[in-house]
Amino acid sequence: MRVPLLDLGEQYRALAAPIRAEIDAVLASQRFILGPQVEAFEKAICDYCHAPHAIGVSSGTDALLAVLMALEIGRGDAVITTAYTFFATAGCIARVGARPVFVDIDPQTYNISPAAIQRYIAENCRSDGDGGLKNKSGEKIRAIVPVHLFGLSCEMDAIHQISERCQLDVIEDAAQAIGAEYHFNGRTAKAGVMGEAGYFSFYPSKNLGAAGDAGMIVCRDEGLAARLRVCRQHGMEPRYYHKFIGGNFRLDEMQAAILKVKLPHLESWSAARRRAADFYREEFTRRELTNLIALPAEPYRVRGLTNHHIYHQYVIRTQKRDELREYLAKREIETAIYYPLGLHEQKCFSYLGYKKGDLPETERAARETLALPIYPEISREAQRYVAEMIAEFFK
Repeated sequence: MRVPLLDLGEQYRALAAPIRAEIDAVLASQRFILGPQVEAFEKAICDYCHAPHAIGVSSGTDALLAVLMALEIGRGDAVITTAYTFFATAGCIARVGARPVFVDIDPQTYNISPAAIQRYIAENCRSDGDGGLKNKSGEKIRAIVPVHLFGLSCEMDAIHQISERCQLDVIEDAAQAIGAEYHFNGRTAKAGVMGEAGYFSFYPSKNLGAAGDAGMIVCRDEGLAARLRVCRQHGMEPRYYHKFIGGNFRLDEMQAAILKVKLPHLESWSAARRRAADFYREEFTRRELTNLIALPAEPYRVRGLTNHHIYHQYVIRTQKRDELREYLAKREIETAIYYPLGLHEQKCFSYLGYKKGDLPETERAARETLALPIYPEISREAQRYVAEMIAEFFK
C-alpha cells in the first residue's frame, strides 16, 4: 500500500470550482499585484488571527526579511533563534548583516528553550548601558525569533518575560503554525500575534497553502505596519520616491484569491489533522510502541485549547531513525527528515564558530526525528498500515 507524506489532490478537487472562479475573476480584471484580492485576504487574516494589521508578502522568507529590514536590524546587531528549523529563519538574519545566535531546543517539543535563551544571556551578554544587551563581540542583541515548529506554539509567556526584561523584540516565526493556540497573558492567542510581529508561510505544503510562494506578516503597531507596506515595494512611497531601501516582497492577486477560498476551511482541516494524530497515538499505544518511539508532545492539550497543536508535521523520534525510514520506504510509506543537520553545523554558518556538541538537543533531534504521513484526508486504513509496518520493524 502506498502512503504519501502529503496528498493535496483531494483538497483541490473539493475546492476546484470556487478556486477556478476566483482565478478567472483575477484574469478578467487584469489586476495582478496588490489589488482587491490581497486587501480582502489581509482583512480575512486579521479577522482569523485577531490581529490589528496584516501585510501580504511574496513568501514566508520575505516576510521575515521585511520585518528585519523594517525594524532596522542589521550590521552590529544579533538575533537569538533556534538552530532546529528551516534555513530561512537564520538565513534572513544573516542576509541583513546581523549575527544569528543559536540556542538549544526543548527535547520534548523541539521548540526553542526559554531556559537556553536565559542561559545564553547570562553567560554571554552584558548591559549596553541603556537597558539593552551586548554580547561578547560587542553586538547589540536586538530580537528573539521563536519558531513554532511543526504546528506547536513555543512557550511564549517565558520568552516574553525575557524579552521585556532585556528590551528585545519578539518576531514570531509561525510559518508552520497558522491557527495554533497558546494561553498567553491569561487569554487564548493564536501563533503570530504575541510578538511585535509574526509571519506565516503559504508554501503549497503548508496547512494553508497557495499555488506557489506566498506569505503574510501580522503586527500590532500601526507605524510598523505602515513601514512594512512601504518596505514590500522597495521602500517606495509615493511612486518612484524611496525613503529607505526595501524589497520586492509583494503578494500577487492570484495567490491571495486562492488563499481566500481556502481560509474558511482551515479550522476543519486542523481538526482533521488532530484527529489523525490522535489515531496514530491510539495505534502506537495499542501496539505497545510508545517505549520504542517518542510521540509528539502535546503540552497545551490539558489547558482546554482547541488548536493546542495543528500538526503541520507528525514527528516521532527513535535512535533507529535511518533504519526505520529505509524499512518504511521499501513498503511505499513516504517519510521526511526535518531537519538532518542543525543550522549551527551548516557550512554557510561556519563563520559563527559553533562546533559539534554545542547544541546537544538540536543535534540529537537531527539524528532521531522522522515525520510520518499526515494530512486532513489521510485514511485510517493508511494510518493503520503505517503503524503496522513500524510495529513490524521493531519486532
